[in-house]
Amino acid sequence: MERRTFLATLAGGLLAAPLAAEAQPREKVPRVGYLSPGSPSEPLRRRRFEAFRQGLRELGYVEGQNIAIESRWAEGNYDRYPALAADLVRLKVDVIVPVGGAATQAAQQATRTIPIVMSVVIDPVGSGLVASLARPGGNVTGLTIMASDLVGKQLELLKEVVPSVSRVAVLWNPNNPANPVTLKETQAVAPALGVTLLSLEVKGAEDIDTALTAITKERPGALIVFGGVVTAHARRIAELAVKSRLPAIYTSREDIDAGGLMSYGPNVDDLYRRTATYVDKILKGAKPADLPVEQPTKFEFIINLKAAKQIGLTIPPNVLARADKVIR
Repeated sequence: MERRTFLATLAGGLLAAPLAAEAQPREKVPRVGYLSPGSPSEPLRRRRFEAFRQGLRELGYVEGQNIAIESRWAEGNYDRYPALAADLVRLKVDVIVPVGGAATQAAQQATRTIPIVMSVVIDPVGSGLVASLARPGGNVTGLTIMASDLVGKQLELLKEVVPSVSRVAVLWNPNNPANPVTLKETQAVAPALGVTLLSLEVKGAEDIDTALTAITKERPGALIVFGGVVTAHARRIAELAVKSRLPAIYTSREDIDAGGLMSYGPNVDDLYRRTATYVDKILKGAKPADLPVEQPTKFEFIINLKAAKQIGLTIPPNVLARADKVIR
């Protein structure tokens, strides 16, 4: 081959190589939509979002390399859910991870084809999100914070702390899909513990003062606060309990951070980490309908002795000994 011909062929090959490389289709990076009820500026929401991302990292997913996360935040306004969910559908994300029952309902209404991995939903069966825990059907699966004996355990703890209590006020939000189901469970177990219930609906901040008036009038001996009530009003409800000198039990440790007395419920950060395992399975080809919904495996009991002192309550030593964490 002549030298001139060889150089021309070599130059053409060098130019063609990058073009051929560019012509190769890039591997698709999966996108996950994350729909939260709160704001990214809230430490609690940031921590839980980070727990989910940590779960992904433990499974080998690195943001910007082999996965992308599209996060949407309702900023405490549930009315924003439909628009935020629709936005994720328009982006054609591969999986949607909504936090809580209301967010999951909005995602399910927005799409029946994109897989949905719910997180921290209280009662996915009772609220119609899945057909059953073992066989969810449809495009929704994930984790529930529902535990069969959770409400019963909370009432038992109240009775141990205040053995004489016979009437317990219940703060619940009828707009939260799971709260009516939880109320029925509470009404079912209360008689066996010698407890009657005072039902108080709290839909928004304006209802807290109404609840205080009812508590002052009816004078219950203790208070139980359902998850879904205190999301935006935790501190005000804790102040209500102190003002009324009411022993109160909640579901999560964040309520204790806001000044509550006791909490007993699932370790929610652990649930967020475990949500990533469902995302991983779906991205590898699993169908939501074939993935059973998981229930909590880790629970925590927390006592706030500062709050106990405020209401003049002494926590029995045997109850303190069972606490996973005691705030002094």
